[in-house]
Amino acid sequence: MPANSVATALAGEAAALSAALAGLTAADLDRASPCPPWTAGELTCHVIIGARRIGQALRGPDDPAATLITTVGYYRPDQRFSPAVDADRITAARELARRLGGPDAIRAELALACAESVTLLNGAPADRTVRTRHGDWMLLTEFARTRVVELGLHGLDLAVALDRSPWLTGASASLLEELLLPAGNAARLRAELGRDPAALIAMLTGRAVLAPAEAAAIARAGVTRLALGQPA
Repeated sequence: MPANSVATALAGEAAALSAALAGLTAADLDRASPCPPWTAGELTCHVIIGARRIGQALRGPDDPAATLITTVGYYRPDQRFSPAVDADRITAARELARRLGGPDAIRAELALACAESVTLLNGAPADRTVRTRHGDWMLLTEFARTRVVELGLHGLDLAVALDRSPWLTGASASLLEELLLPAGNAARLRAELGRDPAALIAMLTGRAVLAPAEAAAIARAGVTRLALGQPA
């Protein structure tokens, strides 16, 4: 996926999340999320922290000779889901939520973080490589796809927490389907299960309870399993 396409998906998903956060109260953001122990507000702050990682990565070195991993390779079960790293994720999101204080400030910070990341992504060379905080070397465009994954999937989690219909955008859904399913299988699986893209992606990532027939259909489709942490 070209850099401008990833940037468009990131911007669109951020705008959809920002719209969903409009008008929320402190009580709304205090609701439990499907990613314990975070509240909805703390989970949103985790998304903000994730969005800012594009800028952090670009402040690091570029190594065109490095052995690169893909977006799928990024989501592998290793030390990035260790108790220590998980504890750091939890603490960082909670501290940001406390610092921002309320829904308006959280929404503004989300918009700023995502806008900055989109600008940086659009301005970077097409072959720019980055090193992630977990030590992975990736093309910037591949790393940016992980940021769309985070926005999209945690948007599904926040929709559950806030008792809203999912707002997953078409661009993000297409990116996620491309990562999770072999080419051409997404449309067939959606038709077989009678689900829209957001519902299908929730099923593919452990965000929905599956009936036996649904589990069998998904198994036949050849799903790529990503290590995603909570709630998968």
